[in-house]
Amino acid sequence: MMEGEFGQIALTASTWILPILVAITFHEAAHAYVAWYYGDSTAHEQGRVTLNPLSHIDPFGTVILPAILLISPAPFIFGWAKPVPVAGHRLTRPRRDMVLVAAAGPAMNLLLAFAAAILLHAARLFPGTFGEWLIYNFINAITINLILAIFNMIPLPPLDGGRVAVGLLPDRLAYPLARLERFGLFILIGAMFLLPWLGAKVGLNLNFFYWLVIWPFEKLFPLFAAVGGV
Repeated sequence: MMEGEFGQIALTASTWILPILVAITFHEAAHAYVAWYYGDSTAHEQGRVTLNPLSHIDPFGTVILPAILLISPAPFIFGWAKPVPVAGHRLTRPRRDMVLVAAAGPAMNLLLAFAAAILLHAARLFPGTFGEWLIYNFINAITINLILAIFNMIPLPPLDGGRVAVGLLPDRLAYPLARLERFGLFILIGAMFLLPWLGAKVGLNLNFFYWLVIWPFEKLFPLFAAVGGV
């Protein structure tokens, strides 16, 4: 790899690292705080009600895997943080409060995307390369926070949207959905990677990731970009 190519990769990575760390940290801290607020101190006892990224980072899921995908031809970045432990029976009103705990993470990401859009105006006050670097950071912050919010609200446990759905649906629908949690990650990986591959083999568009995440993102991003004057 040429030195110039390495420098460009490092520069690109530097405009993603901070937005990703902030998005993940605030997302997980929001879950932990809301659970604590509504009576479950499990996450608080484990030091998760904090904005220290080290408390929320999963070495492989947060650092290694996204870095590999960033420098590879992968069409998107995928990763995860350490899940916040929540003991539902300790919540004041378990079913209602679990919905609020689950929704807190994506809601925080939407707030961060809006804050990044506002801060774009301030970034333009800085001259030269540093100002451009800040602008890219805030644009990437809008991107990663919107994708995190949309992705996590897919109604499939163990994603936040699945837990929100379990709390809101009637029991006859909520119980079967809740039982999917142990298989949810496998279903998700299959839908994201295996189905598009199989669809390409038979000439069908089975890219569910596009329809569930990228399409809503493409509709929302211009609204936040407009707030930032992009």
